[in-house]
Amino acid sequence: MVNVFNVQIFFVVFRESLEAVIVVSVLLAFLKQGLGGATEDPVVYKKLNRQVWIGAILGVLLCLILGGAFIGAFYSLGKDIWSKSEDLWEGIFCIIATVLISLMGLAMLRINKMKEKWRVKLAQALVKQPKGKGRFGLGHWAKKYAMFVLPFITTLREGLEAVVFVGGVGLNSPASSFPIPVIVGLICGILVGVLLYYFGSSVSLQIFLIISTCILYLIAAGLFSRGVWYFESYKYNKATGGDASENGSGPGTYDISKSVWHVNCCNPETDNGWDVFNALLGWQNSATYGSVISYNVYWIAVILAIYLLWFEERNGHLPFTKNLVLAELNPMYHIKGKKKHNLTKKEQEDLFEQVKHANVGAEEADNSSDSITHKNEKTVEAK
Repeated sequence: MVNVFNVQIFFVVFRESLEAVIVVSVLLAFLKQGLGGATEDPVVYKKLNRQVWIGAILGVLLCLILGGAFIGAFYSLGKDIWSKSEDLWEGIFCIIATVLISLMGLAMLRINKMKEKWRVKLAQALVKQPKGKGRFGLGHWAKKYAMFVLPFITTLREGLEAVVFVGGVGLNSPASSFPIPVIVGLICGILVGVLLYYFGSSVSLQIFLIISTCILYLIAAGLFSRGVWYFESYKYNKATGGDASENGSGPGTYDISKSVWHVNCCNPETDNGWDVFNALLGWQNSATYGSVISYNVYWIAVILAIYLLWFEERNGHLPFTKNLVLAELNPMYHIKGKKKHNLTKKEQEDLFEQVKHANVGAEEADNSSDSITHKNEKTVEAK
């Protein structure tokens, strides 16, 4: 099964496509709700709606071109580079995939906050007016076509991230294991985005996201355990001078000093079918102290992170503090000065009102311009 469907590739593509689709769905919902939609200004609505779709489609097309070139170069040039330290790279990319999937799980649990964040960002981009020479610069163009630029950049960035991680995660996989998980991952990401767009506040969707997150964390825990196992296997293989796991399941194929359990069957490397459990849950027929302990440490970390998020949602701050939130623990939060730009609920409502007024003002200006042109034409005809 792993030869035609690489589970890690599926979840990397699903994660990246989901974020891009969420941005597009938020933009479309914002046009319909935040700007009054087709009922208040059908011409402007259609124009901006078209910008969103053109930007998203062009971003995906450019990403496919660059991604195809990257994968082609990887398989033609990269295999000899990585094969000398295969277990080491497998371990590194398992850890990277664990981080990606774990962050995606937290994001799925807080999907409404992500939607609101993008809605505020978009409103700020539309309200900000350029001055002086800025009206003719790149900033003014980016504002005028914000509905094109944002989905274009987002789909391109997420797509290129997916390509890089797919190339790494699928390091030891045949080329036949790429197409199906990539296509299925894209379909699932688009499907979740459509559900968010049409049923964003329904209870059934929240249940679906919670169940999906639980499955994601089962896979991520297995990946983390596998990553540690690969590091230990790399060290043991260097000492023995070969890939021990591919030589069977008997004595000499594992490090007995670090073994928690070992069974002479069910080897995911050599026994058909067990590679599926290895990919989904991190199963190994020869468990080590590192792989078992890391599996439990991962679950403790996830439980702690979810508890902190839950506590912050209820109390507005982290435990044992009064003014500290989880986002402030990220160094980039202070480097980018995000604290200065955080908006209160009242400021957000005022911002959305400004967007509506700016849109109405632009429409009135266009109507006024048409009226003046019409009067001038009548004057010329009278003369």
